[in-house]
Amino acid sequence: MSRIGVKAIAIPSGVTIAVAGSTVAVKGPKGELKQELVTGFAVKVEGTSASVTRQGDERRDRAFHGLYRALLNNMITGVSKGFQKNLEIEGVGFNARVEGKDKLILNIGFCHTVDIKIPDGLVVETPKPTQIFIKGSDRQKVGQFAAVVRKVRPPEPYKGKGIRYDKEVIQRKQGKSVGGKG
Repeated sequence: MSRIGVKAIAIPSGVTIAVAGSTVAVKGPKGELKQELVTGFAVKVEGTSASVTRQGDERRDRAFHGLYRALLNNMITGVSKGFQKNLEIEGVGFNARVEGKDKLILNIGFCHTVDIKIPDGLVVETPKPTQIFIKGSDRQKVGQFAAVVRKVRPPEPYKGKGIRYDKEVIQRKQGKSVGGKG
């Protein structure tokens, strides 16, 4: 029995779940998300709670049971509260800015600026030139875009320069020793 899959999910007020065949649609104040289910799975909505049920007991079915419950929980959380990832830029002269609502421009030590298109459904803010806030209702999109931005210039271990997650600890290395055998 799946330990995660059998847990019921509380539905906050203002969130509605619609099940049509194998598609689950969750709608709330922050947006609407849809998820396609594999055959053999169903979502039951009973009052203010929802649960995921499965027909079979094969290994694949047990694995997907916990997955679909987690995805449904993330959808409900996303449309009610939303998700946010914070990035920090470390380095002299490194900065970021948002142009319009669809382009993030990074100036991070290259001879050119790096322009990244912001996906639909995400909001990117730069309250300070060295901070990037990525917000959205889809947890996967928020995390993936944060990873794409971080990959442009990951933090290096000697000086710590680069783009890192908020509160990420970078293991610093000692530089080259001066001197030698004499």
